Amino acid sequence: MANVSVLRRILRRGARYARRKFNVELGSFFARLLDTVVEQMGDMFPEIQKNTDLIKEILCEEEDSFARTLDRGERLFEQTVAKMPEGTSVIPGASVWRLYDTYGFPVDLTRIMAEEAGLRVDEDEFNREQERSRELSRKKKGGASGPDNVVLDVHSIAHLNKQGVPRTNDEPKYAERTTEARVLAVFTGKDFVTEQAQSIATNPDDVPVFGVLLDRTNFYAEQGGQEYDTGSLVTLDMSSEFTVENVQVYGGFVLHTGFLKYGSLKVGDVVEAQYDVLRRLPIRSNHSATHVLNFALRKVLQTEEADQKGSLVAPDRLRFDFSYKNSIKPEEIRDIEAMCNKIIGENLRVYAREVSLSDARQINGLRAVFGEVYPDPVRVVSVGADIDEVLKTPQDARWANYSIEFCGGTHVSGTADMKVFVIIEETSIAKGIRRIVAVTGEEALKAQLVHRSLAAEVKALHAIQGAQLDAEIKRLTKELDVAAIGVYEKYVLRQEYDGIRKAFMEADKAAKAQATKRASEQVQQAIEQSPEQEAFVFRIDGGSKAVSQVARYVKDLKTKAVYFIGTDESGSRVAHQCVVGKELLSRGLKACEWADAVSQVVGGKKGGKDESAQGSGTEVAKIDEAIQAAKEFVKARLV
Repeated sequence: MANVSVLRRILRRGARYARRKFNVELGSFFARLLDTVVEQMGDMFPEIQKNTDLIKEILCEEEDSFARTLDRGERLFEQTVAKMPEGTSVIPGASVWRLYDTYGFPVDLTRIMAEEAGLRVDEDEFNREQERSRELSRKKKGGASGPDNVVLDVHSIAHLNKQGVPRTNDEPKYAERTTEARVLAVFTGKDFVTEQAQSIATNPDDVPVFGVLLDRTNFYAEQGGQEYDTGSLVTLDMSSEFTVENVQVYGGFVLHTGFLKYGSLKVGDVVEAQYDVLRRLPIRSNHSATHVLNFALRKVLQTEEADQKGSLVAPDRLRFDFSYKNSIKPEEIRDIEAMCNKIIGENLRVYAREVSLSDARQINGLRAVFGEVYPDPVRVVSVGADIDEVLKTPQDARWANYSIEFCGGTHVSGTADMKVFVIIEETSIAKGIRRIVAVTGEEALKAQLVHRSLAAEVKALHAIQGAQLDAEIKRLTKELDVAAIGVYEKYVLRQEYDGIRKAFMEADKAAKAQATKRASEQVQQAIEQSPEQEAFVFRIDGGSKAVSQVARYVKDLKTKAVYFIGTDESGSRVAHQCVVGKELLSRGLKACEWADAVSQVVGGKKGGKDESAQGSGTEVAKIDEAIQAAKEFVKARLV
């Protein structure tokens, strides 16, 4: 991610230089240079020869996005300089921070522009403002009540109607990243007021959360499963900024809720409304992905039964609930995901326009949520099929080969904007209802990186054995359980992992059985060869289970006392256990005291009764010393 930030910074500096020095119009300048770069440097950097169309698209998107930021930033920079007292050569750091914090204008470009104008930035003040803003944000998180508490109820809506406040025009939400709008109402959650002047700057410990109604907005209000936009409303003179934390629609009134960062906001103010692009882009991508997924489900499962039953479109994931009676096989998940990625790779254009409800319902293959009430006209979103062409022959069978749905949400312009699609969860949530959770874009790329890392770790299991393999198997069990990777990829990894684990467990079981058998034979032979000997101390390194199993053999020997000492299965701890026959108990030899003598050498814990005791120690290097201590103890007791 750091490399992406550096590349974006270089690209933006280059874009400004190209416009300033070459007088070029930004939008596709760098994309036009790509073919020459590939021709001259492709041999040295072969990766740039792949997906050149996608690279061009990303360059154009970045360039076009920055062109708007640059236009606004240069204008605001000039306004800032114009307000400076005559003869001043230092730009206030607070103004530079505001350019970045509010408008997203890069600080490094502000510094360059200042240098070009013979000015410099007050860096100390900039750093103080940056830290102050972070501190205020921290206080805000622990302070005022949340934006969910500010809602328009029926009485509030009735008041707005009585006052003649018009419904919000939200058409700009589909096209404009910034738009000018007029404040029509300020709502505290209880009352409508003409002005709100309490900000996080004046009331950092108790900043009020309130709602703002505009005459028009480019913010998307939460609806249709898609989450709301966040962003800011800034007065044109930059004297006030309102942070938008939530956007909801009530009877046609779009309420922006949040808090004032500084300044004041009153009815009649004209503001520049700007949503958070970095939040909107992944939401947009995930919403388009739900349409592509809906289409792929019907094709791969070969059924019309898979009807949408609910959805969530968030910045970090999408969730899609649908009706389907059967479980979905891993191979079907693979094919659904592959079809979605095929559509993404084809970079199909996404069309959207309003159509009369009666005409729209005639489209072959059209998808809509059962029971949903749609407006007339209704917005139709099509992936790959030009809606104008569709409406000429709506019953044409070929339209069933495209994703066409009723939808009021925001979408990508082309499917390649989604970059990658990964299904990370598939479950049953009710009888006949299944749920798919998926990710696109950066989150999908992260899932792929995690998968590659886990795949390498599973593959590495083939090269290790013994205690190391056992430890790695246990660790990977947990990692595989929680890994946010593709469902099918996890299934494949599980198959390989389970095969390795099964082979290890079978081999380990056989090895332990063999070790136990050898130890039992060793003990039996030693006792039979020395029938007069009353006490024995053996070293057994077959693990704690082997020690326990051998100990069972001697429990019925009433005239013998036996101690077993060795390493456990991991080889990192000492396993020890002793058994004392009834006749030797009467002579004062107690297993718990015998185990205590050994524990004093190997450490750890021990426990048991007079006839048997066991323990687990930490000092593996002292096993020989422990064996000697066991022998000396029993020799002293059985005199």
